[in-house]
Amino acid sequence: MSLIDPLLAGILVCAADHGRLEEDSAGSRLICAACGRSYPVRDGIPVMILDEERGDE
Repeated sequence: MSLIDPLLAGILVCAADHGRLEEDSAGSRLICAACGRSYPVRDGIPVMILDEERGDE
C-alpha cells in the first residue's frame, strides 16, 4: 500500500546519487535501486535527509 502520492513518488530521486527510488512492500521506506540507501516515510512524507537514511552497512 503506497503512502506517498504517486505524482511525488515519480519525481523523487536518491539524495546521495540521484538514483531511482522504489517503495518497500509496506510503503514505509523508499529504497534507492542504485546504491541501496533507504529513506523513511513518515505520515506520507519521505524524509530525504542523508542523516536519516540507512545504507546496507
